Amino acid sequence: MTSAVSGDHAEIASGVTGPDGKVFVKAASADPGVRSLRYELAVTGSVDLWPPAVRWYFESGGWLVAGFEHLDGRHPDLSPGSPDLDLLAEALEALRRTPAPEGTWFTPAGRLGWDHPSMRGDALVHSDLNPANLIVTPGGLRIVDWAYATRAAPWVELAMLVQWLIGSGHTPAAAEAWLAQFPDWSRAGEGVLNDFALHGAAKWSARSQRTTDRWVHDLATWTGRWAAHRRV
Repeated sequence: MTSAVSGDHAEIASGVTGPDGKVFVKAASADPGVRSLRYELAVTGSVDLWPPAVRWYFESGGWLVAGFEHLDGRHPDLSPGSPDLDLLAEALEALRRTPAPEGTWFTPAGRLGWDHPSMRGDALVHSDLNPANLIVTPGGLRIVDWAYATRAAPWVELAMLVQWLIGSGHTPAAAEAWLAQFPDWSRAGEGVLNDFALHGAAKWSARSQRTTDRWVHDLATWTGRWAAHRRV
């Protein structure tokens, strides 16, 4: 059994090897972990292109336990000029055309803590496309950890990707230039993107005051850079 090196939604998240091969097991006994795992099961049951397939799941003794397809591969390099960016672009273009399955999902307000009419829509938005949730396999790019699946306008996915591009070495201007290849980016409007950047920076700055977790401070830095760029 090999524990996952990232992710904090399930109480148990480990790769397990058994008589029938490898499977990735997630288990949770309380919210928000149980709710997040139910989201993952719902998405995986409705969308078969990116998420790992569900092999089995059951509930017993207050626990929800699920076994997912074990994906062998590597995390992509999203730095400037990397060929892996082309794989990400293909996935983003396909995602924008994928409607959110029927069900109760995060709303933009519930996911981000603020709202704007232009953020609402019917597209399936992963909302956490950090490199650790992307796996390059022999069959193409796969996306894991759908715990924050959101029903929203397609541009919301792009705006939430800015922080990860900055964290991968892009300047804020370069990150925006790369995202400009998608028509949905310009549909957001400059004013809304300004607000998006400022709200994100405020959120992560506040969280960084309450924890020493490195990933929180990284996000505070990256979102802060984007907000500063947007203020110019």
